[in-house]
Formats: sequence, structure tokens, C-alpha cells
Amino acid sequence: MSSVLSPTARNIGIRRRTVRQSAATLFPICPDATSPTPSVGDASENWRGSADIRSVAGSAGSTPGRSMADCPPPASFEATPTGSGTTAAHGCSSRANGRARDTATPLVGIARLAASSPPAKTRRKSGERPEYFLLPVRSILNRCDSQRVPFEWTINPYRGCEFGCRYCYARYTHEYMELDGSEFERKIFVKKDAAPLLAYDVANKYSYASKNSGGQLPEHIAIGTATDPYQPAEREYGVTRACLEELAKREGLSISVTTKSNQIVRDIDVLRKIAARSSLSLNITVTTMRPRLARLLEPRAPRPDLRIAALKQLREAGLAAGVFASPLLPGITDGAGELEAVAAAAHEAGAQWFVSGVLFLMPSSAKEFMPFVREKFPRLVKQYEEWFSRNAYAPEEYRRRISERVRQLRQKYGFAPRPWEETTRTAPCAQLSLSWNAAAASVQSERPLSCAAG
Repeated sequence: MSSVLSPTARNIGIRRRTVRQSAATLFPICPDATSPTPSVGDASENWRGSADIRSVAGSAGSTPGRSMADCPPPASFEATPTGSGTTAAHGCSSRANGRARDTATPLVGIARLAASSPPAKTRRKSGERPEYFLLPVRSILNRCDSQRVPFEWTINPYRGCEFGCRYCYARYTHEYMELDGSEFERKIFVKKDAAPLLAYDVANKYSYASKNSGGQLPEHIAIGTATDPYQPAEREYGVTRACLEELAKREGLSISVTTKSNQIVRDIDVLRKIAARSSLSLNITVTTMRPRLARLLEPRAPRPDLRIAALKQLREAGLAAGVFASPLLPGITDGAGELEAVAAAAHEAGAQWFVSGVLFLMPSSAKEFMPFVREKFPRLVKQYEEWFSRNAYAPEEYRRRISERVRQLRQKYGFAPRPWEETTRTAPCAQLSLSWNAAAASVQSERPLSCAAG
């Protein structure tokens, strides 16, 4: 086990602010999705939203009440102004691994570890490849205290993701290391000592009697909430495989894996071992069935047809699997027949559930996504600026319509709403603010609420 301990990461360059949502006209969507809907909580955000040294894997430890890089972020965000002294990746002092930061503020926690992480050896020769670093960490199983998601623990084998999805919400996680969100796909951190760390964590931190289920069900572990566990780095470093092999030694766990990669089929053998002893669900993310559009939105992720083929292979292997059609991008992937095409392909491949949620656009992600929209979809710029300039979530009315559209598709194909229904959290009924409603509709994996929202 690594002897390096990592204090809890600081929230660099982001501060919370409650933002009032302004009214906005809606993007045109499928004509049959215009009827009123009973709930905004039906559509979900994909928390992955996606590793060859066998001793490689971990993350900063979690502290109750703190916003952690592996967990869902606060309901609304505002970027700290440039020049504040705390904004991530500003300054000009070059470090050994090519980073730049403000030297006036000493590095602490995960930022300090990241700055001293040595380069990881790679067989890849392409000049297009990202930089890889070995990140020493003290934990691989990270507590997620957010009440907006149906899981208690996360495992993210890497920090950063090479797929480079234009909309990726998880870019903000690099800011915990005082790196700019634009480096999310260019600097990939490979977590060290995966298997021994996870063995220790499960033995000492995991509970088979979840408080949220009244002690009746095990706590849920979500793999791939802030990075794709099957990105290209996995072929070399095997962190995800090492974690799965450790989990396969246990029984009675509750586990899910979310990915955009067909590489997951490589691990069917170990996934079947896990499924034989624990509850396991596999989520394949497919945002569009159009390959050219997918390449534009998700430059280095496998084609949609390859993901659907992987889903079919997982189902034929007897594994529980479904599709996350998230995020749905207003004006880009919400046209008539778009979501329906994904649902039809998922059904044909044997998907058991179908989940979709509208774009969640944090400031660190907007810095990358908005220039992309201006270049490729200029007609949408004004609407995106109106909707997302002060809030990470689209207007409630739009989300209601998408929710109804998803409900109709589930009814048509017999899909379940989501894979974790049996682990649904129950919470006391309370009056919720508009910003919380937005968070609930976009982020909470479609669990039904115990009372009407807002």
C-alpha cells in the first residue's frame, strides 16, 4: 500500500451561490413530447457521466459535509474571477510535469500530490496522446454524501478522461488539483495501488447495511462517476480491472459500472464472477446514434454502434445492463427521432433500463463547451447563454418535457427507469427551492421521490 497520505482536496476556484432561474423560450423538441408531465424527477444525469501496472489505483479521502471531486457538485456554481489568487491553473510558474499555477499559494492535499506525481510509462507513441502521471493516494473507495444520487461510494480509477467529451461535467475535478478544466483530457492521473487500497477500504469503510435502506440493503458503489473507467489508459495500466478483481473476491456488495467504451467486454469474465456473488449493474452511455455527431461531441470515444454491440454482448453473457442516454443536449441531440433512435437500438440490444437527462453545464465545462457551440452550432449560442449563463441546469419546463418523452419511451419498450430502484433513498418530505428542483431533475439518477418536489 502506498505510504503517501492525501488530505482532503480543497475546492479550488469555485464557490457556491444560489441562483434564480430566469424564464426562457424552449428549444423545439419532438412533437409528441409536449404534453404536461407529472414530475421533473424522471430524467437523470449520467454520473460518469467514463488503467497497466497492476499496482496502480485511489483518490483523496472524503470528509462528511465537504464537496468532493468524485461526488456530485453543489446545485449551482459561479466561477471565481480571474486574479483572485485561488482560481485553478492561473499563474506562470512551470512545474516539472508541465503545470502552471500561482506560486503565492502553497499546494496542499491532492493538488500537492498531483504536482509531484511522476510520469507514467506508456507504450503509446502518438503525439496526440495525453500525458500520464502516477498519482499516490490513500483511498480508492470514496464516500459520497450527496443526497441527490442513489449511491454512497464512488470508485474513479483515473483522474481525467481522454475521451474529451465537449460537455463533460467532470472537468471541474481537475480544479481540485489546481489544473484548468481544459487539461482534463490532456493530463490523466493513474491512481496507484488499486487492489490493496480497495481491499482495505471495503474491509474497513464499507457497510452491508445501508442507513438509507434502514439497514436492509448494502451500500452502493458506483464505478466511473467522474472519469470513464474504460478510457484508453485502461489498456495499459489496468486500474479498473484490478479494482474489479478485488471486488470479485467479496460477496453481498452492490456495484454499478458506467462507461462509453466497448472495452468493457474485455472484463466479462470478472464481471460474471462479481454478478454471481453481488448485485451488479452495467451502464453503457450513448448520447446519439449518429456517428458523425458523436465524433464531434465525443472526439475520442468509441462509435455509438460499438457501444450498442458491447451492450448486446454483456446481455448475452447474462449480465444486467442498460443505457444512459445522457446528457441530452438542447437543440443538438433532442430533435424528433434522436432520443427514440437510441432507445430503439438499446431495446434491440437487450437493454433492461433506459435513462436520460438534460445537459448539466458547470463553469469549468462551459469554458470548453460554449466556444464549441459558437463554432459548430452558432444558431444555438443565444439560447445557451440565456439558459446556462447563471445556472448549470436547463429550465424546468424543458426538463419536464424531456422527462415525459423518456417516460413514453420506457413504456413503449418496457424499460425499467433505472438500475438502482431497489436501493432508492427515502427522505422526509420538505419544500424544495427552484435550484434544488433543477438539481434533482438533472442529477439524481431518476429515483422516485418520496414526496412531490418543490
